[in-house]
Amino acid sequence: MGLELELGYDLRGGRLRSIGDVQLTYGGWGGRPRALGSLSLEYDLLGSRLRWIGDTEITYGRLGSVPRTFGTWDVDCTAWAGIPRRIGPYPVEHPRLSGRVSAIGPIEVSYGLLGGRPRRVVLPEGWTALPDDVLRVLFLVLHLQAERNRGSSSAA
Repeated sequence: MGLELELGYDLRGGRLRSIGDVQLTYGGWGGRPRALGSLSLEYDLLGSRLRWIGDTEITYGRLGSVPRTFGTWDVDCTAWAGIPRRIGPYPVEHPRLSGRVSAIGPIEVSYGLLGGRPRRVVLPEGWTALPDDVLRVLFLVLHLQAERNRGSSSAA
């Protein structure tokens, strides 16, 4: 088993605060994250869709919530849920009929006891840190999963 990186959350447990040593910074009112380490996070004019992670642009399809590209990479999403199946060279695995991501490329994502939110990522043997491109993809996938969960819980 490779190196494990903890996913840290705020005191209420609702907002992701860190991926290993990489801190997320939130704006003044604490809504959406504004930075992932040294990478700025930018949203569309309404502030609802993540458009940039650092210098990597995210474009969306006609329906608006399903990403189509991540920088120069294509994003393959399930049309009905916007859950990525692949981002560029990285397959995104999730159990059948589940919105929970279990792996992104070579890294595994594990969940807490109740399974509600991801708690750690496990890097492949020999990795000592997350490469920048994998960090960006991981954040995008976790962000999309959180947005989807937030939407489904507010619709209930």
